[in-house]
Amino acid sequence: MRFITFRLKRAVLAVALVLFLAAGALTAYAAGADEVYWSGARKLPIYSVGREDNKIAISFDCAWGVEHTDAILKNLADGKVRATFFTVQFWAEKYPEYLKKINEAGHEVGTHSATHSYMSKLNEMEIRSELKSSSEAIETVIGKKPELFRPPYGDYDDLLVETSLAEGLFPIQWDVDSLDWKDLSAADLASRVVSRVRSGSIILCHNNGLHTAEALPIIISTLRAKGYEFVPIGELIYRENYTIDSTGRQNPNGTA
Repeated sequence: MRFITFRLKRAVLAVALVLFLAAGALTAYAAGADEVYWSGARKLPIYSVGREDNKIAISFDCAWGVEHTDAILKNLADGKVRATFFTVQFWAEKYPEYLKKINEAGHEVGTHSATHSYMSKLNEMEIRSELKSSSEAIETVIGKKPELFRPPYGDYDDLLVETSLAEGLFPIQWDVDSLDWKDLSAADLASRVVSRVRSGSIILCHNNGLHTAEALPIIISTLRAKGYEFVPIGELIYRENYTIDSTGRQNPNGTA
């Protein structure tokens, strides 16, 4: 009799567990995946900025090659646009003359790590080493210490965000991906960017994108005609008294 009672209790508990999990799943579905995913206190980099003045930023990740960099710099100069370049340490050390060109043209330089690793897999000491080493390499060439950091592959976790901020580096992502690494045509690349930009957007490009330089005049002229103003990311973001919402949009305190 005791055995039967024990089996009955186990069956009741099993049914209760199934019902509990089902209810949780329904709640998650009703709330929406994003809301459930961000329900914790996960730390986020800056994907975009809450602004109403139509300021935007275009950025270039520099990790391999320089074949298209001169053309990019020329088209930025022709369009009177100052951009932000995120450079990996080994790129900065291999092409210091290009790092100097970028800086002398009035563009902003941030670090893109030392080794272009998946940094969410690193411990705090390893992260600090990547950030310090790459920042020092950039400062050695241009005489300025970076204030911005873009995680390679857009890969991050709480530790990376916290450590970056502790090292005095704002972690930066993007909300408009040009997908120039897929070798889209200049027209397709420009159309993709222009259709996704809003006030406070951060555009992601690469210095070795096959058609990036060719697309820049279209992007710049079209967005200017729409009333947008290009500034480096360091002039787009808020440096203090801000919050970051669940989409990674940075807002000044007191705004939604």
